[in-house]
Amino acid sequence: MPKVTINENVCKGCELCVTACPKKIVALAKEKLNAKGYHAAEVIDPAACIGCAMCALICPDCAITVEK
Repeated sequence: MPKVTINENVCKGCELCVTACPKKIVALAKEKLNAKGYHAAEVIDPAACIGCAMCALICPDCAITVEK
């Protein structure tokens, strides 16, 4: 099962990963902010992840890693 790790302190909430995910399982955290004051991305359904790494490829800040 793939594991997606998002460094929330680096994420600026640009939502590129949200639009790139084919399974639509990446979203911005509505309830919490990171140290810079942004709503960071989070995986809402890790079990549905197919490990395509589209989220990591499109992230301009390299805040996402995907391990298979």
